[in-house]
This record gives sequence, C-alpha cells and structure tokens, in this order.
Amino acid sequence: MNIDLHCHSNVSDGALPPIEVVRLAKENGAKLLALTDHDNLQGLPAARAEAARLDLPFVNGVEVSITWNSKVIHIVGLNMRDEAPELQAALDTLRSGRITRLQLMSEKLEKKGIAGAYDGALALAGNPDSVGRAHLARYLVQAGHVKNMQQAFKKYLGDGKPAYVKHEWASLEDALAWITAAGGLAVIAHPARYDMSATKMREFITEFKAAGGVGIEVASSSHTLSERLNYAMLAERFELYASAGSDYHALHEGGQLGVPPELPPICKPIWELFH
Repeated sequence: MNIDLHCHSNVSDGALPPIEVVRLAKENGAKLLALTDHDNLQGLPAARAEAARLDLPFVNGVEVSITWNSKVIHIVGLNMRDEAPELQAALDTLRSGRITRLQLMSEKLEKKGIAGAYDGALALAGNPDSVGRAHLARYLVQAGHVKNMQQAFKKYLGDGKPAYVKHEWASLEDALAWITAAGGLAVIAHPARYDMSATKMREFITEFKAAGGVGIEVASSSHTLSERLNYAMLAERFELYASAGSDYHALHEGGQLGVPPELPPICKPIWELFH
C-alpha cells in the first residue's frame, strides 16, 4: 500500500526538515504522503513543492491536539486547501501555551535534580514555538538521565508523572470546525494510545461523528494486529473511513516513514475521498 498519512518534521517534534521527510518517504517507496505536524502548517509549502518535484502524490495535513473529558487526544486533518489562514490563526493561538508549559515542566524536572531541561529542549526544537514533551524527552536521553524516549515518558513526562503539566488544548468541536472549514477531513489519530475503555471510545467516536469527523486511523505503527482489526470493525460499525500512518518522527521514533501497516480488507480507505 505504502500510503502514509501521518508523519512529522522538525516544524513540530520530528527530527528532519520537511523537504528531507518527503525525500525519505520517496526513498522508502511511499505512493502517497501527508505531512501532519502538531498544530502547525508551516512545513507544508516546502514539503508540497518537494513532493511535486519528486512526483510523489501529496496531501496537506496537520495533527491538532484536543482535550476531551480531561484526556488529550489527537485529531489528524487531511487534504485541507493550500491556503487556510483561519486554520493557521487558530493553530497559532493553540501553540502559544507550549513555551509556558515547557517552563513549568522544566522547573519540575529541576526539583528532581535535572537541570538545563528548558534550554536543552529548546536547542533540540527546530521550531521553538512548537516545542513539546518529545523535545524534553530527547534532552533527557541525550543528557543520560534515561535510556530512551519511552523511559522518559514513563518516568517523568507522561500523564500523572512527576514532571507532567496539564494543558488545555482545543475542544473537539473547535478542532473539527477548523479542519472542515479549511476543506479538510478529520481523522482520529492512533486511537489505541488513549487508554480508553471500549465504552468511552464508542462515546468519543459518537461525539466525533456528530461534530463532523469522518475517519479513524486504523493502521498506525503503534497498533498491534489485533488493535488494527478492532478499529477496522469500529470503523465499519460507525461508518468511518480508515486511515493509515507511520507516525514517523525520527529513526526509532514511530514507524518506518512511508510504510505504515496495511489496512484490513473490510476498511473503506479515506484516500478515496481525496480530490
């Protein structure tokens, strides 16, 4: 299949510039790519131009952070118009709290005996206004405080951990309204990662559909085969289109760029809606 509709550049918390992301996806055999940086569209023009140069079909994308029932959930927007000033303005406002959150989390890490986290994370961020927990995690790995990214979140940065700082993101309704107004399609990103009961997930999907959502990421690099099959059945039950994405951030962070897992046969691929 080699259709990757979820990946990141250093415009948000990925390691590579947008152009390099597109080149690597092409090298890996991608047939269709969407760049979906967190709460940011700034990498899309360069990625779009490079994809055109390489004759790699490309759609605009973004990953919007929302808060639903006190839980942070990510919504991928796909196939928005090239010019989406209202969406960009909304995302600019959404990102404005990231620096403050970084400062607060760094202060908590300092109380745990870890100094320099604020400056260290900023130094690792290609785009300071999109700095996030992934940059803090990379700093903790680089400085030798943890062995890997997973340990950084498990020990310090994950929900409820010593350095975690809660942040109020967009509402579900606002995020879907922004994406839809820009001509895009809203997709629930990596649903297995949210530690929701089956009942809560069905409740969320019901509200997501009512707000204009159309898709769910069935094939994510973070999903097991049984999870892919489960979300394929949920997609069928709720009449959602299925998406696929590597969630590539860097080498050993996310799946292989351009090569997400296959969709189960019962799925309706969301790219059938792209024009």
